[in-house]
Amino acid sequence: MAVTVKTFANASEAAGALSSDRSARYVGGGTLVMRALNEGDVSISTIVRASDQALTRIDASGPRVTLGAGVTFARVLAERDLAFLHAPARSIGGPAVRNMGTVGGNLFAPSPYGDFTVALLALDAIIAVAGGFGARDIPIEEFLQARERQAGTLVLSVSCTRPASAEAFRFRKIARIKPKGGAVITLAAHLPISGGRIAGARIALGSMAPTQIRARAAERTLEGRSLDAATIAAAASAAAEGTSPSDNALGSAWYRREIVGVHLRRLLSGQE
Repeated sequence: MAVTVKTFANASEAAGALSSDRSARYVGGGTLVMRALNEGDVSISTIVRASDQALTRIDASGPRVTLGAGVTFARVLAERDLAFLHAPARSIGGPAVRNMGTVGGNLFAPSPYGDFTVALLALDAIIAVAGGFGARDIPIEEFLQARERQAGTLVLSVSCTRPASAEAFRFRKIARIKPKGGAVITLAAHLPISGGRIAGARIALGSMAPTQIRARAAERTLEGRSLDAATIAAAASAAAEGTSPSDNALGSAWYRREIVGVHLRRLLSGQE
């Protein structure tokens, strides 16, 4: 089957093309869509691209960080002001994938991939999209819950608040092949501290459900408490609550439930 490629000068035109054609898919870096095409996905008949420079813009100068959806992981790693996102970016594939893969595309990566999105979820990122019902901002958790229905929208950018300190944000990917393998599980934690106590705890997990999810039970054990051994132990015990991992070649659902608390304890304790 022939595939049509349409390139537009601005993002709004590209979003319109996606909204009007259910068989159209947007290509940023191509690490997801082109793989699907090469594997024979006949549901895609149109490839949409955009040369809009706004999609590759980075604004990291202030407390609020904005990344265009077309920003690659290699560019994230090259930005000193994005040091808090270097570990998640470095966890994505090898150099070739990081040179092509984009922040926006990672939002659609299925389990056991999508590690950068785990970090964005822990940071309460906002997703700016266009198409369908027009341009709008969507909290990342809401976006992920409706991800399968986002085919007709174009992600424009993601934004999040910069963590107050290096200790406030933590990330860990558990993989059998390091650093570029699919994740057994991925964890990210944002732990803002106010008056010596955690205020606004966020724990995000990858490969523990069909999409990235928050570990709300673990968050509740952390909220309003100091990050001591007892608090960490309580969070680790609650880590698997509300999860629904699946079996795959990297690990069984049982195994993931067994180890997620172990690795959350290590993450919160600062252990390697």
